[in-house]
Amino acid sequence: MSKQNKLPISLVLSVIALLLAGYASYGVVQLREKHKEDVFKASIFDAIDDYVAEKTGQPTGPVDVSIDDDPVKGDEKAPVTMVEFTDYQCPFCGRYSRETLPQIVENYINTGKVKYVLRDFPLGNHPDAGPAGNAAECIREQGGDDMYYDYHDILFNNQSELSKEKLKEYAADFSIDQNEFASCMDSNKYAEEMKADFDDGNSYGVRGTPAFFINGNLIAGAQPYENFEAAIEQALAEAK
Repeated sequence: MSKQNKLPISLVLSVIALLLAGYASYGVVQLREKHKEDVFKASIFDAIDDYVAEKTGQPTGPVDVSIDDDPVKGDEKAPVTMVEFTDYQCPFCGRYSRETLPQIVENYINTGKVKYVLRDFPLGNHPDAGPAGNAAECIREQGGDDMYYDYHDILFNNQSELSKEKLKEYAADFSIDQNEFASCMDSNKYAEEMKADFDDGNSYGVRGTPAFFINGNLIAGAQPYENFEAAIEQALAEAK
């Protein structure tokens, strides 16, 4: 057998150490470059967001949002106020109401951390949204805020059936004067109240539904629960 040449172990270890150091150095450089790239991308997206907000009139900072005399859910003295502008015919509002709002109710409203206020923002391409919002106000007139939110849930669970006949049918399950409710509905009694909500929303930068203000900070759209959670937690921390 031919005799193999053997390298000193110290030399082998030195070469391995140099290689590892090289790879480590390369990795650090790559991480630094990736960090620079991420920062650059973030600045670009921030600039885009600011540009879009400026062009659409959406706020880039906290807004002094009035709750008017609209229905409240939760503790009046809660440190965080969350105002929603909604449209009963809007599919995104419906998805939010069915999937996300119950988690906010359980974790923040029922625990006294958030006061929730709902204001109307019926869009022009949703002809049933106005009558539905008016009907909810007619329910509230007799049954207060708790009954309003019960009716609110029924409307969002039956978004495909919001005719005036159906609105009266849903109200029949509530302990109210049905004739008074029907008169309130048929006269569109709360049309001016809803217009005031809509005008206020416009002045705050609302351009679609649903739109939310958490202690004045806008969250637009039916975003995942985690986004609302983060915004509420931040508002709670700032309120301390």
